[in-house]
Amino acid sequence: ELKHGRISMLACMGYITPEVIGKFTGYLSPSMGLKYADIPNGLGAISKVPAFGWFQIVFYCLFVEYQSGFGKDWKTGTPGDLGWKALSSADPDEKRRKLQSEIANSRLAMTAIMAMFFQNGTVGTTAPEMWLGKAPVAGGAWAFENELGVQAPTGFWDPVGFTADGDVNAFKRRRATELK
Repeated sequence: ELKHGRISMLACMGYITPEVIGKFTGYLSPSMGLKYADIPNGLGAISKVPAFGWFQIVFYCLFVEYQSGFGKDWKTGTPGDLGWKALSSADPDEKRRKLQSEIANSRLAMTAIMAMFFQNGTVGTTAPEMWLGKAPVAGGAWAFENELGVQAPTGFWDPVGFTADGDVNAFKRRRATELK
């Protein structure tokens, strides 16, 4: 559970990070002319990564398993103890609290990554579209985020997507109709 939780935490960051800070520059596969920017976010990336790239990923996972003794930690020692301590404390209560926090966050990450996979697989969106229900407008701003009536925690709420096109005149007409 601990190992899957740690992997899920990394997977959640892998879903979020390219959307927030962007992708690497350069080539994923120079021989195929495949740039990092050409790889879509989410589940769409699975079909774009070359076969040798998948071989490298699987080989690395096997290497990590080999280094950890193929589950030796939980058979002969403390689960999650791979010879180095990320969470340590001299106080036993503090250490117990940290370890409980790690397992709680691991369980949350396992649920979160499955929800992200489900959302991406059914709706086909990632990041801003998935979490906020709308795509960013060119230039990095949202279309009507500063309009009168936008309130926390929902912000500008348009569940049907009437304003997705960014047409200001149509928005003003709907706003006037709404207020009447």
